[in-house]
Parts: sequence; C-alpha cells; structure tokens
Amino acid sequence: MGSAKGLEIHHHDLYDQFDVFIDYVSFLECIINGFAKPQSLKIIFPLILDIDVEELDINKINKDLNLHEGDIMQSNLRSSISLPGYKWESPVPCVLDESLDMNAKGVILRAFEQFRLKTCIDFKPRETEDYYIRVKKLTGCWSYVGRATSGGQELSIGAGCDTIATVEHEFLHALSFFHEQSRYDRDEHVIINYDNILEGRENNFNKVGANISSTLGTPYDYMSVMHYGKDAFTNGNGPTIITKLPEFQDVIGQRLEMSSYDVFELNKLYGCNASISLVEHCSFNNESICQMSRCSSNTVGWERVSNTTGGPHTDHTYLGKENNGEISKSAYFMHFSTVNGKQGDTARLETKRMTPRRDCKVQCLQFFYYHSGNESDQLNTWIREFDSEDDTNGTLRIMDQITGTKADYWQLHYVPMNAKKTFQVEFEVSKRGLNSNGGFSLDDINLSETECPQQIWHIRNFETLLNTTPSGTFKFSPKYYSPEGYHYQIMLQLNVDRFGIYVRLVSGDYDDQLQWPCPWRQVTFLLLDQNPNIQQRMSKQRSITTDPTLTNDDGNYFWGNPREVGNRQTDENGEFYAGNGYGTSVFMTLKDLKTREFLKGGDIFLLFSMQDLSQLLQNDSLPCPSVSARNITVFPDVRAEQGPCSAR
Repeated sequence: MGSAKGLEIHHHDLYDQFDVFIDYVSFLECIINGFAKPQSLKIIFPLILDIDVEELDINKINKDLNLHEGDIMQSNLRSSISLPGYKWESPVPCVLDESLDMNAKGVILRAFEQFRLKTCIDFKPRETEDYYIRVKKLTGCWSYVGRATSGGQELSIGAGCDTIATVEHEFLHALSFFHEQSRYDRDEHVIINYDNILEGRENNFNKVGANISSTLGTPYDYMSVMHYGKDAFTNGNGPTIITKLPEFQDVIGQRLEMSSYDVFELNKLYGCNASISLVEHCSFNNESICQMSRCSSNTVGWERVSNTTGGPHTDHTYLGKENNGEISKSAYFMHFSTVNGKQGDTARLETKRMTPRRDCKVQCLQFFYYHSGNESDQLNTWIREFDSEDDTNGTLRIMDQITGTKADYWQLHYVPMNAKKTFQVEFEVSKRGLNSNGGFSLDDINLSETECPQQIWHIRNFETLLNTTPSGTFKFSPKYYSPEGYHYQIMLQLNVDRFGIYVRLVSGDYDDQLQWPCPWRQVTFLLLDQNPNIQQRMSKQRSITTDPTLTNDDGNYFWGNPREVGNRQTDENGEFYAGNGYGTSVFMTLKDLKTREFLKGGDIFLLFSMQDLSQLLQNDSLPCPSVSARNITVFPDVRAEQGPCSAR
C-alpha cells in the first residue's frame, strides 16, 4: 500500500468564503489581532502532494543506464530511417505489459491518439503477429530504433517517463527515428561543446552517417521532440549544444509534443499523409469557406467578414496580430447578424458530407464562437445523417445549443457527436430576441474522430493574473463531474514566473452511489495551444491517475470519499468537503507560457478529462466512449426539414 508522505502546507493557501485569497502577512495580522471578525473569515490550509518539482528529461532519468545516445537500445542488427526493412506495417501491433503503471498506460493511449490525429500511423492491440512492440516498465525510458526484433520488441516507459512527449519520443525511435542532433548535417546548425560533456559520454553526440540514415529532404528541426536539450550530458560547466541561430537555444529539447516537421518526416518515411482521425479543419481564410453551403430564411445569412460593428473586431485565427498588415488580409470569420430581421429568422452553414472511418463512431467538433447578439438568440449545432447516396434529405439530429449572456471575447466550445453514417454538420443561428447589437460568429473549426475533452476552464487576462497575484496563491476552478459522477476541482498555484496545477476530489450529489476509494481514474490537465489547426498544436499536458491503495500519513485513503476523509470548506455556493490536492507545482513557466499560442488575447484555455482506466487492468485498450444525448428542446426550421442547403 502506498503512502502520500510529506504533504506540503503552503502558507499562502488561504481564502475566505468568497474565494478571496489572503497572503501570509495578512494571516499573521489576523492572529495578532485575534481575528477581529471571525464570522467573515474561514481560514483553510489546502494540503497538496507534489508528484514532482520539475519534469525530468529523458537523459536525467536514464543517467546511470549508459545507453547509446541516452535512450537507444542497440540490437545486433542496426536499424535506421533509411533501411526499409526496419519499418513497421501500420497499424503497429502493441502489448501494454502488466508491469506498466496505470498512469503510463493511459498516457500511452493518449499518445496513440496524437499519432492518429497528426500522422498516418495507427496502433492496435497485438493479435498473433511475430513482430510487435511490448511496452514495459523497466528502468528508464528507452527504445530500439526501427523494427529490430521479433517476439515482442521491448520499449520501456519506466518511472518518470509517463508524459506525452516522452512516450512520443520513444515510439518515434521505434518507428525508425534517430535523434535530431544526430543528423549527418547537424554541424551546419548546432555546435557540440565537447569541453562541457561528462567524461565518457562523448559518444552520445556521434552523428549517424548518410549511408544508414536520411534527412528525407526536411530542414533541420530545432523544435523536434527528438532533439536533445542544450544541457544534455553536461558536466556542469555550461551547455553541451549551442544553436547557430541563437533564438533557438532555449527551444531545443522541447517536451510538449511532436513538431510539425516530426509529423511531416514520419508521414514521408512511411509514404502516406492522410490522418487517421482528422475529418475537417476550417479557418475561413479562403473564399471557398471549405466547400460549405449557406442558406437562410431571410435575405441575409452567414457572411464571411473580417470584422463586425457589434464585435468581434478581428478573427480568432490571428487574434493579437491585427496590426500585421499582411496577416490582416487573411483574417476572416463567419458571422450572422441578428440586428435586423424578425424573430424566428434562421440561417444555416453546412459542411460538406463526411463518412466516419474508425471503428468507434464518435466525433469531436470544436470551434471558437463570439456571441454579441441578444441573450435569447441561439446557435444550434445539428448533424444530418444520410442512409445512402440516394438519400438527398437525410435525418436531422440536434447535438448542441449555445444561448444566453453575450460576451465581448472569443470562446472555445466542444460538441461530442456520434454519427454512424455519412453526415454533415449544420450550424444554425436563430434570431429569438427583439433587440440585438450583433449576432453569432464562428472561426477555427476542427472536426476529428476522437473523444472530446470533458471540461473547459477559460481564464481571462492570465498573464496579468500571474503578475498581480501574491506568490503562492491558489485559484480554484468551478467544480466538475466525471462521466460516472465523481466530483472534482482543479487548483492553480500562481507565482510570478510559473504556475502549478492540482486536482482534488470534492463532495458531490452521487457520492453514496460511487466506489471508494476512487479507483483508476486518469485526470488529464491540458493547456491548449490555440493554433487554429488542431494538427499543428503543441499543447502542454500532464496526467495523474487515482491509485485506490494510496494513503495519507494518517492512514486515510488519499482518494477516499471526501465526506469521510476531506475537510469541510465553504465557497460562494455553500459548504462542501474537499480532499487533498495532487499535482505538480511547476506545470508551466511564464517564459514557456509566452511561446506557441498558449496566450491569445491574454486568455488561456485549460481542458480537463477524468477517464476510467480500470479496463486496462486486464486489457490493452479501452471500450469505445459513449456520447450522451443532450436534453435540448428545439425544432428544425421548416426549410431545414426539406433538405440541406446544398440540395437547392
């Protein structure tokens, strides 16, 4: 049985019943003054368990293993990206060994989904194949290069290796990739400082010759997930790798996700380029609007515009880059105005027809929207399924509705869908209010055959929040329910130069119906890279999994029922019970936050899911996710019932 020892009490983890946080000095003043107004202040010390202070790089995890280039296991036959016999057939058969930690198993499956989204490579549970990858928890993170051995080629995801980037890194080795700085042309791009390399580790910086490897005609990629960091194998005297372009010195060694060139190179190596799970992406930068069709019950319908009087004043794709003249020429989005016309007017924007390809018939539609109209106006999302090529009308099903208070900023939205036949997505705006100063706008649509994140936490002006909040302060998310009914909350620990992230269980409506301690639920925190194209994103994510055997120092189960093991607390919604927090104090630094498109218009989006991994105790895969029907009362426009816009 594990024990969560050394729980940290942070001096700034204090807040009153209105979620107003006070610093340690204020707390001491309260003590000195005898809590002059105790009825208005409830002092709480949230207890947290750090899973790590910092994410260790592969080379640090493997420092005592003396592997080739730090994480490559060598076989008698040397494989490389230019020897076709060492490539795999897709889908690549895999076995998740019982030695793996449950969290690692979940992260591996998430990494597989990233390969499916961004590349043409798929994975599957092994059946009877002689050549397959057996993923095990051995010492360190390592892999062979290419298809090297039969009978279960080992790939290790050991302690500390269970991050999405590390898993991608090791599987790219298995798919025939060497390290980026091993390219035979690397001296044109980086300088290896041998004076700073640990004695005896110089061979880790050898180049791979052109006779057994290939660059595949791709430029040197400082952003590659396969690149060493600047301090790899350093003896402490300084960096071992110096980039000839100084702006990339702190970029090399990134451990977010595969880069765009990693993806391009993998697809080129395997001679394919079609994503397994991407269905459609559209940012409306082209007048063709991605072959979408439009129709309306009035003379005015959806329009492709660059700004509107009532907002937005720019698209989401290039938000924050409005002053760049060249970029602004491509900055368009779709807008339907509800300023004029009569109540009941509708307009529809329809995608082209698409056919699900994966065995699990689930899709995730995501888009950014801007609501500047009347609070009664509606943005309805429908799917229209077709029984055959001869079926011109199809069958409509409502999937989602956005209505309510307008806002003067772009918002992110996800719609889980379950189309089983050829289908199209239809965005319908319905004018419901009398007075309006705007309407609905859409931008950066992505549709994929994947499961949607379960929750979105939109935090506005986040950099300002970091800079103006006392160091160590905690910011609490709304409370969320998992699909099974577990109630949880996310906590951000804010500092000027970084922020940490934790999850804790809180009391909920279904506690008496659930299994306790909470078993094998994987919580994934994802800070969204707001690149408009989902395939180009390099988001930051970490996952933790509830271990039902983990205990606190007091003997209580860490993931026990909060009503039994938690502390009674109060917020603006009343009293509740909260367990201890579990996470990391360094999720991201401010320096890294300013890279990519994590901040856009000053805002960030944190995405969360709590996924049941218990099936992985006996299996190498999870059951298909289900999509629950939403209780939405809305009737399709008469013209919509007659068929799609494209049929007219």
